[in-house]
Amino acid sequence: MNNTIKFLVKKVDNGERADIFLSKKINDLTRSFLKKLIKKNLLKINNKIISSPSIKLKTNDYLEIKLIYDEEKKLIPKKIELDIVYEDKDILIVNKQKGLVVHPGAGNFRNTLANALAYKYKNNLSNINGKLRPGIIHRIDKDTSGLLVIAKNNISHSNLGKQFSEHTIKRKYKCLVWGILRPLNGRIDTLISRNKRNRQLMTVSEMSGKRAITNYKTIRTFFKEDIPKISLMECELETGRTHQIRVHLGYKGISILGDKQYGKKKLKFKKINKELYSLLDALQGQLLHAETIEFIHPTKNKWVKFKSELPKDFKKMIGFLENVDS
Repeated sequence: MNNTIKFLVKKVDNGERADIFLSKKINDLTRSFLKKLIKKNLLKINNKIISSPSIKLKTNDYLEIKLIYDEEKKLIPKKIELDIVYEDKDILIVNKQKGLVVHPGAGNFRNTLANALAYKYKNNLSNINGKLRPGIIHRIDKDTSGLLVIAKNNISHSNLGKQFSEHTIKRKYKCLVWGILRPLNGRIDTLISRNKRNRQLMTVSEMSGKRAITNYKTIRTFFKEDIPKISLMECELETGRTHQIRVHLGYKGISILGDKQYGKKKLKFKKINKELYSLLDALQGQLLHAETIEFIHPTKNKWVKFKSELPKDFKKMIGFLENVDS
């Protein structure tokens, strides 16, 4: 679907970034979506094509932006069990199970959260992010479990998208990690960019990338004669970069139990409790769980908070560690 919208910049908007200006004027589209359109050369300012979302506008600038909703590969609905924590006419809160990809990508167009949403809700979700991502505003990794907010209409999607862009949404994760991070509580503030050696991974960079901030605290540590040092931690995101918590913890020299991308690929210990080894060997992905999410409800305009239980493998591991530590 194509549609061209035109604007004249007034004095009050002089000096505003183009993407911010447009996100204020077009209420049902997110700033990130508008950025993509600009980078595709779909914005003209004074009849000149502009590809930079950050360009500063001047009074009386004449803007034309072509809104293109790509004709994408059709999303095939599939019956997949969903754990719905909360639902109203505007939003859903889904507790995503470990192993479920959020939306279709290379090699997986059928077994994703998006396919499940299409089956259960048909076309009754926002379409701002295209046909392959109905209602989806943000993501968590395939092997990370926990809470996601889903938009049921474009107005809610736009409102929540702006809250994510402005980093006002609060998200807390629980994780079990190898070792003890010093200091026990702190803040990690770095740039994160694509790993040049492996494009599927991210890395901390000194020179380029997007700013990423993780606040962490150590809840409890476990250490016995045949139990390696393990810590239960809580991480709160100020930003939401790809693999952010896993990258930041790796940068600090520790990794999450079960993380085969950023952590221990093979279990090798001189001496380890047999039951612990069995639990570790059975893990399918990292013990990282998006436990809580808080934000301003897009239509009720009040602060809301949602919490989910830890998955079975996570609770089982904590239960074992608490028993041997008592």
